[in-house]
Amino acid sequence: MKTMTLKTIAAMLLAAVTTVTAARAQDVQGDREKMMNTRWTRVADGADSAFFTTAEAARIGDNLLEYQSKEGGWPKNIKMQRELTAAARKDIKRWKAGKRYATIDNKATTTEIKYLARLYNATKADKYRAAVERAFGYLFEAQYANGGWPQFYPLAEGYYTHITYNDDAMVNVLKLMRDAARGKAPLGFLPDSLRAKAKASLDKGVDCILKTQVVQDGKPTVWCAQHDERTLEPADARAYELISLSGAESDDIVLFLMTLPHPSQAVKDCIVNAVEWFKRSKITGVKLERFTNADGKRDYRAVPCGQGEECEPLWARFYTIDGNRPFFCDRDGVKRYDISEIGYERRNGYSWYNSDGTEVIKKYEKWAKKNL
Repeated sequence: MKTMTLKTIAAMLLAAVTTVTAARAQDVQGDREKMMNTRWTRVADGADSAFFTTAEAARIGDNLLEYQSKEGGWPKNIKMQRELTAAARKDIKRWKAGKRYATIDNKATTTEIKYLARLYNATKADKYRAAVERAFGYLFEAQYANGGWPQFYPLAEGYYTHITYNDDAMVNVLKLMRDAARGKAPLGFLPDSLRAKAKASLDKGVDCILKTQVVQDGKPTVWCAQHDERTLEPADARAYELISLSGAESDDIVLFLMTLPHPSQAVKDCIVNAVEWFKRSKITGVKLERFTNADGKRDYRAVPCGQGEECEPLWARFYTIDGNRPFFCDRDGVKRYDISEIGYERRNGYSWYNSDGTEVIKKYEKWAKKNL
């Protein structure tokens, strides 16, 4: 009877362990499937140090080597963590032969550099270090003599050749150059010669920022989302991205400038003038209200704040060069001055308002005490 009891207990324990193991395997498989369908930049940015010691991290790193262009850059908006099938490899080869492949838009190239740098630190595999150094060569080559970067390189016809602040493209590159020049992790392994090039590239990029700061009524303000690569003047991009002062892209330019050690007087003046613009351009007494429209779709509108209601200040994505008036635009390229006047698709498919100026002003107060 005692033997039967022990066998029963053992069987029960084995069944329990099997169940837990199976459940854990399902969880792991579920986590992996979720990772495979997550935006690549989130996967890369969210990986912890331990991950880079795994075979999975190396597999993804090898994917990046295959996606890297012959010049050294990467494409955007691709889930690079996914398994590479024979069909996918054919697609990569075809894409590389086409136009507009390697870019700095949407965090492309800078994300891959940081991922491979972390992977090299964990594995010491020379192929990852070589890919990082080749990618820096790509960024050095893509930079204009005036310090700006185009959206795509090799250059593609159209607005893609403009100096691109849009979606923080150029700022992301400058942050990388700043960290490389300092030897900051994960880029501490870079040779001194490359670090010196990164410092020179950083200085040229900052000089470009200073030269492209838009002057309005005789006073420096902020920046357009893109500037002409020859004249440095504000420039159009897509039909709904007209020449403007950008309340969206300019915030991260200022935040980046405030990270520079020992800023020159020119950089200090640039920051002060930009922050003054943010202070006088904030939109108060208005909030964004979500509602269900007549078609049963989730929508939003700008409405006055209620009496006694404290609403955080907002900034528009675009302000007119003349008059500093917030405006909105549909795919027809016509300026409108109320968010409700553009169609549902562009209203909800683009970011027209933000509150990031609050962070600019808050961090400026601390920066000013130290630097002014």
